[in-house]
Amino acid sequence: MARTRDISLRQLRYFVAAADEGQFSLAALRVHVSQSAVTAAVMHLEDVMGVSLFDRLPYGVALTAEGHKFLQHARHVLETLQDALSEPLFLGHGLRGSVRVGASYTVLGYFLPSLLARFKRSYPQIEIDLLDLDRTNIESAVVQGTLDLGLVIVSNTHNLELFEHQVLIRSPRRLWLSSQHPLASEASVGLGDVAEHAYILATVDEGELSTARYWQEKGLHPRVAFRTSSMEALRGVVAHGFGVTILSDMLYRAWSLEGKKIDIRPLADAIPPMELGLIWHPQETLSGAAQAFRQFLITACTR
Repeated sequence: MARTRDISLRQLRYFVAAADEGQFSLAALRVHVSQSAVTAAVMHLEDVMGVSLFDRLPYGVALTAEGHKFLQHARHVLETLQDALSEPLFLGHGLRGSVRVGASYTVLGYFLPSLLARFKRSYPQIEIDLLDLDRTNIESAVVQGTLDLGLVIVSNTHNLELFEHQVLIRSPRRLWLSSQHPLASEASVGLGDVAEHAYILATVDEGELSTARYWQEKGLHPRVAFRTSSMEALRGVVAHGFGVTILSDMLYRAWSLEGKKIDIRPLADAIPPMELGLIWHPQETLSGAAQAFRQFLITACTR
């Protein structure tokens, strides 16, 4: 039985940083400690739990199946503590009202659910009127005043000057591939290497536009073998080794529906992160409920 009394919050933070960054050295930079401190924290967690949380690879580390399970618990512990510490910053539990929020597909599926649950614990009397819209419709609705807030991939927004905005997360883009794929054994992989292999292109949330942008900056083009708006279809094709893709960590899940593993690894080329953020009308006065939701998201994501 794991001795939970021997696990510290600091060790959980170091573990989450290592899981997010994929390298102990980058995790150390993120949490402002030495690499040896991160390594020691992870080794201690593995010793206490009696399982390996990471596979050690030539280019960094990748979570094991047990590591993925533990990551969800570690995030929950840290988020619960953050909510408790942040509570005095919020407007108060007695606040009532509703807030109209537009969000796109990936935001609804991969970003909002846990945050909505946390918000409702702090503000049970506030109703969230949530609409599933694409970015352009969200922007139009915010301009017209039919939405209080929009959650969009702001790195795709061309007219950001029309809005007040706050970037909530910058999610690194990495290579997704099967462990049996030829690129999995390479010590370093750049876009030029990826261009020689079949590429699976996600079209959801302007994925084609985002992908074209950083490929064209390098003067390269992916060999697109399959386009899809289904993330589960994409995961299945990649997991079976029919191609690779480059997507943000926010969308990453380690397993396909058939239970096949999907690996991720950093690219040698600099790839811009996916920036997800809030937008609102610069001249409109937000209701107390909308202000509370905006402040909650900013606090939860940026602290």
